[in-house]
Amino acid sequence: MSEILYDPQLWLTVGAIALLLVLSAFLSGSETALTAASRGKLRAQADKGNRGAETALKITEDSEKLIGAILLGNNVANILSASLATALFTRLLGSNGVALATLVMTTLVLIFAEVLPKTYAITVPESAATRVAGPIRILILVLAPVVALVRAVVRGILSLFGVKTDPDRHILSFHEEIVGALALGHSEGAFHKEDRDRLLGALDLSERTVEEIMRHRSQIEMIDADAPPDRILSEVLASPHTRLPLYRGERENIVGVIHAKDLLRAVERTVRGEDGNLASIRDLDIMAVAKPPYFIPETTPLDEQMREFIRRRTHFALVVDEYGDLRGLLTLEDILEEIVGEITDEFDIDAEHPLKQTESGDYIVDGAMTIRDFNRATDWSLPDDEANTVAGLVIHEAQMIPSEGQVFSFHGYRFEVLGRKDNRITRLKIRPL
Repeated sequence: MSEILYDPQLWLTVGAIALLLVLSAFLSGSETALTAASRGKLRAQADKGNRGAETALKITEDSEKLIGAILLGNNVANILSASLATALFTRLLGSNGVALATLVMTTLVLIFAEVLPKTYAITVPESAATRVAGPIRILILVLAPVVALVRAVVRGILSLFGVKTDPDRHILSFHEEIVGALALGHSEGAFHKEDRDRLLGALDLSERTVEEIMRHRSQIEMIDADAPPDRILSEVLASPHTRLPLYRGERENIVGVIHAKDLLRAVERTVRGEDGNLASIRDLDIMAVAKPPYFIPETTPLDEQMREFIRRRTHFALVVDEYGDLRGLLTLEDILEEIVGEITDEFDIDAEHPLKQTESGDYIVDGAMTIRDFNRATDWSLPDDEANTVAGLVIHEAQMIPSEGQVFSFHGYRFEVLGRKDNRITRLKIRPL
């Protein structure tokens, strides 16, 4: 026995097993660190000049290649160390050494090569990822041919079951990850509802169109361009809006947009002129003061339209459909309200709020209120795929224009029609079933 203990080959085998366990621990920790690290935090560090973070970003772009190389190296290290341990214990203890080698190596691999490094890596993933990125990049380059062969075999097997792999799919999942993180943060109390709604509103702009939030043409306040200038001045001053469309003949024929400040400047020039007096206002050329109308299609994404408003340095657009017919009106404020919520000032008319909650828990809703605004206010989840307004949802589900007093139940809620004017539902009462 003493001869065996002084055998150099025995200690070389023990040293090799220890080295392989260290290698396995490094690879296990690297896998956890690189997969758990936030790419956003790594990008922030890379922008500050951290080369390790930049390398980590590059090697995590192809997660399939990264995982393939690490798992290949890790499995070789674990299997080789287990084989050496079996040979070592068999030499020392005979046939009983196989069971003991299995027990010892399972314990060592589990504690020192798996749980310990992975626990450390998941505790400080970004820090660990920046440190291991360099060696892992070399490993990927060395094992690239073998990994490519393994990848081809794996993809071939998966394709037999109809599964298609895409190493770039994480690029498309960033939006879902952020949305999920916000929802989780709100449920755990890390985000207030208002903060969550603002962030989600900004994220959703690219997925929503002008048609969903525009003011319908039936609600647009317009001025007849052929009316006397003094009457137009009175209407502009009486309106709570700064910009008003001018029409000629019929309301569909928009010929300009009058800005209250431009009109007042023109009035001042007219009145303060050499022969100016209040009567001179009747000779004011309104169309010379008005600006040309800006028309946009109803299918324009909100983020694109916001950029266009900023580029044009204008806040007001008229929405048309594919046939060029007027559909509604959109302002920059309407888009901003999708992010920050309702914006009101001292000139806004809000005599009757579109949403009120009764003592019994029911909601009294203006039929023209958008489903998105209603969901944000109540934290409900009424679908808005087929309709933009609450009234539109009821009409779509009922397949008719309901009469006052009719009650419907769908999507887990009870809808009661409280008011109807012509073909329009004006008021509803909603409560969960």
